[in-house]
Amino acid sequence: MSRMKTLASAVLATTLAATATTSAAATDPVKVGVMLPFSGIYAQLGEAGRDGLKLALKEKAAELHGADIEFIEMDTEAKPARAPELASSMLGQHEADFVIGPVHSGVAMGMIKVLRGKDTVMIIPNAGAAAATGPLCSPNIFRTSFSSWQPSYPMGKIALDKGYKDVYLISWNYGMGRESLEAFEESFKAGGGNVVKKVLMPFPSTNFQPHISDIAAQDPDAVFVFFAGGGAIKFVKDYDAMGLRGKIPLLGSGFLTEGTLEAQGEAAEGVITGLHYAEQLDVPKNQEFREAFNTEYGHYPDIYAVQGYDAGLAIANTINQLNGDVSDKQAVIDTMAKLTINSPRGDFTFSRAHNPVQNIYLREVKDGVNVVTSVAAEALEDPARGCKL
Repeated sequence: MSRMKTLASAVLATTLAATATTSAAATDPVKVGVMLPFSGIYAQLGEAGRDGLKLALKEKAAELHGADIEFIEMDTEAKPARAPELASSMLGQHEADFVIGPVHSGVAMGMIKVLRGKDTVMIIPNAGAAAATGPLCSPNIFRTSFSSWQPSYPMGKIALDKGYKDVYLISWNYGMGRESLEAFEESFKAGGGNVVKKVLMPFPSTNFQPHISDIAAQDPDAVFVFFAGGGAIKFVKDYDAMGLRGKIPLLGSGFLTEGTLEAQGEAAEGVITGLHYAEQLDVPKNQEFREAFNTEYGHYPDIYAVQGYDAGLAIANTINQLNGDVSDKQAVIDTMAKLTINSPRGDFTFSRAHNPVQNIYLREVKDGVNVVTSVAAEALEDPARGCKL
């Protein structure tokens, strides 16, 4: 089978028909390309984002002025090497009006290489790499999730407010890990904090025990980490098993306990994190969204579904304001840049670099739940260093 045939077999196109008859309906459907992982270790994240996206567009069908939505789905498998080829297909073969993706920051870099500066609007529903809305920012690139800086920067001040002057830092030695620790250091050191030690482990090693032994020996006031997924589960469980829980406070970017609490169990009790969402966030839109998602898919959503849902809202609100006509690509970009998204995380707008300006919530694990204890930073805007917009 040729490479192009292989690509074609990976494409699934579906159409959502709008129900409204108001205004002039567009002749051609609005093409929404979805580049997310539907296989491999991030498959669940990709499916959640896709489901959130489709739910938003279904809910807003009556506001699309007769425009039909055509979905074109491609499985990135979270493999950065596949990203340029798939993005090129979305751009050239399918002529997508919008491309939604990806989950993995490495894939995002590959997509940006192809889509940056083009008429197609790219909406990133998860990957937090700083470069996407930093040096590689572009008028046609938006993000509905977060930058790696946003969840971690406020935690430096939180640590100081709690009286933790000497903090031990540890993460994997990859982009998200490095950027998260640097963001914490930025606010922590500015306030007079001292980093006892900073460890960057090879990715994806989970041989945490020697490092946790070192933490015990260093005896800092607290530990700040970035780990996610299976690594987050094992670090928190090892930290507890080696007797540090309750002795040395454990802080982190919210992905430490997001989607991992059930597996971490009691070991996660007391872990403090910062993130732009929590399942039990007391926002009316959140409760409405969670029930609608559960009705549609038979289970409650996670943060990845929220971010996909907000990408769908950004598209729907833009189409609505343009009366169903997305043929003027500059008008699409200008309209989207000025939106206020009524999100389950609370309202947010886009910064000049097209990253969300959003609240970061302080959460503590209590009885197996990420309980929001306060707003760690209100309407936090990423500094977008290197962005020329």
